[in-house]
Amino acid sequence: MEYIYSALLLHSAKKDISEKGVSEILKAAGIQADSTKIKGLLSALKDVNIEEAIQKAAVPVAAAPSSADAGKDDKAEEKKAEEEAKSEEAAAEGLGSLFG
Repeated sequence: MEYIYSALLLHSAKKDISEKGVSEILKAAGIQADSTKIKGLLSALKDVNIEEAIQKAAVPVAAAPSSADAGKDDKAEEKKAEEEAKSEEAAAEGLGSLFG
């Protein structure tokens, strides 16, 4: 993961993603860089459009309902609760007439 993060950091800084750059970032983070892994990373990223990959990987975040929508939901829940209460009253009246 550190190798990928270093490549993303270089990309976001608009720097060339190179063996030297990745090595320096890893060294600054206190990580012993493995040149074989760096070369593999660079090879894998050779034909990758990083911006496009980031956009495709980004998970869309559901927007929180606006206060107007929240008010509508509250009203709908209140109406549903009232209907249930009326239904229960009607059922109780029906039982009352049975044993009345």
